[in-house]
Amino acid sequence: MPRVVVPRSAADLYAALARALTADDGATVALQPLAHDEEGLPAGAALVVRTSGSTGAPREVVLTRTALLASIAATAARLGGHGRWLLALPWHHVAGAQVVARSVVAGTVPAHLPDAAFTPALLAEHATRFLDDPATGRAYVSLVPTQLHRVVEAATTGDGDGLAAARALARFDAVLLGGAASSPDLLDAARSLGVPVVTTYGMSETCGGCVYDGVPLDGVHVRLGEDGRVELGGPVVAAGYLGEPGSPAFRADADGTRWFLTSDLGSLTPLPDDGAAPSGRPRARLRVLGRADDVVVTGGEKVAPLTVEHALAPLGETCVVGVPDPEWGQAVVAVVVRPTARGGAGGRVEPAVLAPADDDLRDRARALAREALGPHAAPRHVLVTTALPLRGPGKVDRRGLATLADAVVRGEQR
Repeated sequence: MPRVVVPRSAADLYAALARALTADDGATVALQPLAHDEEGLPAGAALVVRTSGSTGAPREVVLTRTALLASIAATAARLGGHGRWLLALPWHHVAGAQVVARSVVAGTVPAHLPDAAFTPALLAEHATRFLDDPATGRAYVSLVPTQLHRVVEAATTGDGDGLAAARALARFDAVLLGGAASSPDLLDAARSLGVPVVTTYGMSETCGGCVYDGVPLDGVHVRLGEDGRVELGGPVVAAGYLGEPGSPAFRADADGTRWFLTSDLGSLTPLPDDGAAPSGRPRARLRVLGRADDVVVTGGEKVAPLTVEHALAPLGETCVVGVPDPEWGQAVVAVVVRPTARGGAGGRVEPAVLAPADDDLRDRARALAREALGPHAAPRHVLVTTALPLRGPGKVDRRGLATLADAVVRGEQR
């Protein structure tokens, strides 16, 4: 049997993970063909996940069987037990692969949406069929914010497919939501429809989500570095990057606890003292403030894009980036999604193309940010588009968007 198996489908992945997670001689599963020599794989390697490379070339994350099983057990404990999963995400990304892995350990087979563009109608049809199956029992699904946004938006406008999808989601025992930040307005709207949303935070290097609703899963630890960056520790942390031995992103304490240094800024709020975690570390709730390398420094003031996006939530889906500015160093730019966006001149905006917003939208965006965060956070430029560029399931390509925004802003300044 080959040492590395590259599945071609979700069914292939299920079979390969069943062996990798249960057999001592199980092959390592690679979600994509390896870019590095497999001789570098450590003992116990079960899954290799390629990151989406938001800050450079993609890396290959090595997850051991021990890490995956710890993650799966902790997830089941937090959700109230194993169950059956609906696969609504690409299986070749960590969140989708974890749906398959959890199913393997639970002894169930996941149902899955067809490989087609996600719509509320598609979700309503397949989720209802899945939930009506008497064999389903406890039911779970993982989504990204873009998917949930489409359902909520359709449901709140009275669309029949949107309402049917929302009713179906409300029947799940938990709807995990991760892969990108979710606005408070989206979460409130979903929960008002009865959707049992559980926000998740994590990455490929931590077997996917390991912090649920801000609280670390059992065995997972969170701390902040001197620069405010989030560090995640515990048995769910990856063995490292294939081809990058000794990467500084991974470290270990004297007690053997492994840690991963993320690129995210965060804050910690102590939880009520219900007894310290088994490790003796006090429990705290994590709030992610955005990526350290996304922070915009404008006129000497630091602006976290995620906080501005939360302030602009009443405008709908929005992404905030920084662009070079000759006077301020960087300028805050808000890009607002409008399905039928028209720029200030009235022309329709094509997908992945940006245009200046009209005066009313620009003024409203500035007022919202100024009121919530102060004048330094008010976007100097407000643009519209029909769709944000993505670099993975539900993950906005901020670097690509900043490049597009910079071109538009420079055009405005000529």
